[in-house]
Amino acid sequence: LSSSPQPYQTTGCACLHPVSALLGIPLDQVNFLACQLFALAAAFWFRLYLSPRRTNPAIRHAVATLLGVAFVVFCFGWYSVHIFILVFSSYLIMIQATTNLHRYSMIMAMGYLTICQASRAIIFSYGILSTDFSGPLMIITQKITTLGFQVHDGKEYGRRASEGQLHLFTKLPSLIEYLSYQLSFLTILVGPCSNYKDYMEFIEGHHVRRRLAQANCKKSVEDNGLEPSPKRAVVHKLFVSIVCLVLFLTLTKTFPIAYNTDVHFVSEAPFLYRLIYAFFSVQAARPKFYFAWTFADAINNAAGYGFSGFDENGKASWDLISNLNILGIETATSFKTFIDNWNIQTGVWLKCVCYDRAPCYRTALTFILSALWHGVYPGYYFTFITGIPITMAARIVRRNFRPYFVSSPVLKFGYDVTTWAATQLSITYTVMPFLVLAVEPTVRFYRSMYFHIHVISIAIVITAAAVGRAKPRPRQEHHSNNNVKAK
Repeated sequence: LSSSPQPYQTTGCACLHPVSALLGIPLDQVNFLACQLFALAAAFWFRLYLSPRRTNPAIRHAVATLLGVAFVVFCFGWYSVHIFILVFSSYLIMIQATTNLHRYSMIMAMGYLTICQASRAIIFSYGILSTDFSGPLMIITQKITTLGFQVHDGKEYGRRASEGQLHLFTKLPSLIEYLSYQLSFLTILVGPCSNYKDYMEFIEGHHVRRRLAQANCKKSVEDNGLEPSPKRAVVHKLFVSIVCLVLFLTLTKTFPIAYNTDVHFVSEAPFLYRLIYAFFSVQAARPKFYFAWTFADAINNAAGYGFSGFDENGKASWDLISNLNILGIETATSFKTFIDNWNIQTGVWLKCVCYDRAPCYRTALTFILSALWHGVYPGYYFTFITGIPITMAARIVRRNFRPYFVSSPVLKFGYDVTTWAATQLSITYTVMPFLVLAVEPTVRFYRSMYFHIHVISIAIVITAAAVGRAKPRPRQEHHSNNNVKAK
């Protein structure tokens, strides 16, 4: 054996190091892929041989938990201790707190996550991070806070019949139920976060029946004694995952993100060329996320989790916990549409714990929480703070100009093409700091772009505010005086 240091190191299991050296892929990524492939096989076995019809829910909980624990130990080694500390500490808070459970859960989960991310950033600086245990911590933070808020709401408001209150409950989970929800092998590495009640119904075997009842669907599981098969959905998502993986491995070498901040490129290339290159380099970075989230979705579906009902053609839909809509992302004609189709379950979480509850400045606070959840790198904050005026400007433009273009198919087509291009370029501009992470390359990139999206979006917001103040308000003084006299 060579005495030189290994090219790729990890605190996780090193048994796959020969594969890492052969493929030239970091060992932590090889471990991750191995666990996801094993999880896919285990998911089929979980659905077929540990189905709710033949297995006690406690056994399903235990198996899901033990496999999840094995995955994090295999991938992260002793770093997995951080995951277990967060999970058990939050459970202690849940069973001890009589009031303000949601606040204590949020402070504990977000605080510990931030401490871990800060220490990780200091240790590994801005490189490709090995032993990146923050991914599971981020997903677990979502689950802890979602559960805390839903238990709080259940105690505070009781049972409600509206759609928005379907996930409220008052009964605290047992330890095995809680551990299964947090550490399940189906979601431990990539997620997505799902509602505790949905997960429990999946484990107990009521998942499909409840979705059919929600949709008032006439089809019934009892019609033929069989649940809808996820095979078609799993095969489709695996095919998409493979295509995305191939695209990522090829396109990222052709359009490296780092070239956007190269000093020579920034100083010599024309503005239009730099803008076009930025667009294609960000497009080339997306398939990595498409692969990870689509493959994770396929794993959940293979276990029988994710059924959302039947579509208008009578085909089973398996997108209940899907994390993205690739077609919706690539054809988005507004900033909001893009966000709604990207990292969907995180958007649901942000809406649940922040946007719907903030007394003011909901958009700004939601973007800031999202930045804090992602980590402590400056690039995250550049991205999400930049997104605030862009989102506000996009709303203003859509509200004031779209009505003039919807009456004619030709005008609407032109409007859609224009807004698609504007949206995609705005996304490129906004997410570049998220990919380069550090302050210096971020500022260099924005300078090369002349801060044009910042200037345009802020100008739109200021102009709209000025016009709104200049408009005369309806005269209501006379009616108010009459009302006062009547009282």
